[in-house]
Amino acid sequence: MTLRAEEIFAVLHRHEVRYVVIGGLGAVLHGSPIVTQDADICPARDRANLDRLAAALRDLKARLRVANAPDGIAFPFEGAFLANVQLLNLTTPFGDLDLSYEPAGTRGYADLEPNATLYEIGGKQVAVAALDADAPRESSAKGALVTHGDVTVAYASNSTASVRMILLRRHDPDTAYRIRRPFDA
Repeated sequence: MTLRAEEIFAVLHRHEVRYVVIGGLGAVLHGSPIVTQDADICPARDRANLDRLAAALRDLKARLRVANAPDGIAFPFEGAFLANVQLLNLTTPFGDLDLSYEPAGTRGYADLEPNATLYEIGGKQVAVAALDADAPRESSAKGALVTHGDVTVAYASNSTASVRMILLRRHDPDTAYRIRRPFDA
């Protein structure tokens, strides 16, 4: 199924859901040449937002994505249900949508939103996590590997050059991409 992210974002926007785009689609929106088949978002976890998210998921006809059920399986469209999960892999008529409340190395939406970049997608303003937003926060960490689906992200900092290097590598030894981004002060 072809991802039609603009349709997903339009429904989230109509329901006033607060979220940040993360993962492969976030990297693509920042200019990475990787290919992604789904949209990953990190929603705010307050109850009002989760209730709005539940209503949006109902309108999207979202279903839990599982290996043995190509059309997915039903789940409760309730904020209370969403409050009790950490990660949901969903399928919709517009493509797959993954919800991650605390992406690796972050504390979630409140951590990602302040440094997010706004992009216009389908006429809607969409917040996209900064490329280095998933980097582990420990000051003693010299580097880390974080895997998001079939993409491994390697983080390393070089304080002399004031550049953070991010290597995005699909799990294919012939494909590797480097993105250089200056540190945000």
